[in-house]
This record gives sequence, structure tokens and C-alpha cells, in this order.
Amino acid sequence: MCAKFSKKKVVLVGTGMVGMSYAYSILNSPGVCDELVLIDIDKNRAKGEAMDLNHSLAFLNCSLKVRAGEYEDCKDADLVTICAGIPRKPGDSRLDLLNKNVEIFKSIIDPVMSSGFNGCFLIASNPVDVMSYVTHKLSGLEPQRVIGSGTALDTARLRYLLGVNFNVSPRSIHAHFFGEHGDSGFVPWSQAYVGSKAIEQICREDEKYKHINLDDIAKEVKVVAANVIKAKKATYYSIGIVLKRITHAILHDENCVLDLSVMPNGEYGKKGLYIGLPAIVGSSGVSRILQLNLREEEQEKLNVACNTIGEFCSNVKV
Repeated sequence: MCAKFSKKKVVLVGTGMVGMSYAYSILNSPGVCDELVLIDIDKNRAKGEAMDLNHSLAFLNCSLKVRAGEYEDCKDADLVTICAGIPRKPGDSRLDLLNKNVEIFKSIIDPVMSSGFNGCFLIASNPVDVMSYVTHKLSGLEPQRVIGSGTALDTARLRYLLGVNFNVSPRSIHAHFFGEHGDSGFVPWSQAYVGSKAIEQICREDEKYKHINLDDIAKEVKVVAANVIKAKKATYYSIGIVLKRITHAILHDENCVLDLSVMPNGEYGKKGLYIGLPAIVGSSGVSRILQLNLREEEQEKLNVACNTIGEFCSNVKV
């Protein structure tokens, strides 16, 4: 795949609320891509969504071409983003979705690859770490070219909550959510900063912030999705924007750091599974996983997360 794309084409599989929040975010961010193709098992829905998006173009600074399509359209796509799957329901964990979504992915990956597709996959469907692993296995692509949204949304939620607590823009918060996009994920506080000052140091030294309980913030990051689902049945706007951000990084060869579901090759002592880690992403997918200096207890939390994901991956038949 070329380092840079002259015409940027994205194929979206799955036009539910997450998929269309992603498409709408792309539409409102001129220049992300030049062509967006929508595929859904409900072909009429894909056609209707394409028409609805196209009807706004007269009022946007955008020359994006949007249309419904078929898997044959993946042959010259730079990126295939998969948002298809069974949605998470109140009371469900992300891992509860595994078996049903594996069968759905089998019906997607084969025709995508049969088209001659030679780009990158971006996976949003849950449980995203396992589904990224499934996509890698089914597609036969190098793991660098199969990327899950991973903990990018968890990190965004973390930065938002820290921004509220420390009265600073989330853009000035530098922190990560590691591990599973789910219950065993965690925050390595040794790697959390406001600007270039450690958050733990701020809490120790500044009377204004000594009352902040960082463990409570980490717990809130993990339950906030369930709270949103309880209130409005689903989450979709924020993940749509996260997917657009990842898409821009890939198609514009940004080589930026995002917390994604990726397959380490010895980093953090791990191999053979997908897990949420900070990675450098550009036009060829993941070029490098950043090896941060975790404390012993943080490494142990990562071990627990990897064991959780690994157990489910070992039971997946692909």
C-alpha cells in the first residue's frame, strides 16, 4: 500500500447508529476521504442512508462522494471500517457479544478479501479486542493492517473526566487507558500528565486537588458506557468521532499516537492477541507500539487484561 493516497476511499460495513455516526462525522470533517461506500445486509437501508447524507452536500464545504455499494467495492478501498454486529444491550458485557458477532464477521471478511482488498481494516464491533483478532485470523492480513478502535474511546472519556476534575482542557491531558476495552481495562497513573506535570504529583502537592480520588475516576471511565446505555439505549456519537479520528490518521499518514487495539510482538511481554495499547498509526497501519515504563502493579493489571482477552480468543473458532 502506498505511503500516501491520491484518492482516499473508505468502505463502511454496518449502517447502524455507530456506523452512521461515523459516516456523519466524516461528512462534517472535509478532507478525511474522497469516497465513502456504505454496505449493509439491509441494502435498502444503505441506499437510504447514502441519499440522506448526500442531500446535505449543498450546505457543506465538502466534495465527498457517498453511495451504497457491494463488497466488490472493497477491491480498491484504502480502509474498510466494520461497525456491523449485535449491539450491546443493558446488562450485557462486551464479551457477551462474542459468539454472535464472530458468525457475522465470517460473512463479512470473506467477501471483502475475495474482492482483492489490500488496505487496512478498522474494527469497531464489540468485543473489539477479540473481533480485531478474529478479523486478523479470517483475513490473513498482517496484524499491523488490522486495527481495532480499542481503548481510544476509554482514553477520550478519561481525558474528559480528568479535564473536568483539574479544570483544564482535555486536549492538555496526556493519559492512557490500557488493556481491554471492557471490565479489565485500567489507567496506568504513572503515565498520566497535565501538560508535562504528573497528575499524581499535582494531587500530592496542590491543596486544591488533594481531594481527587484517581481510582474513582478510573472506575467511572469503565462504567460510564453502561450509564449512557441505561439512559439512551446505546452509545454512538463519541465512538463515531473516535473512528473518524483514527480514519484521518491512517488516510493522511499522520504517524500519530492513539490508544488502539493492536497485536504486540513482544512489547510489554505480550504476543498473539489484540489489546489496547498506545501505538503509532499511519498509512500502512500500525508502525510501532509504544513501550511505556509501567510500574510492577500496572504490568500485572495488563497481564490480567491479556489473560481475559486471551481466554476468549482461545475459544474462538476461525
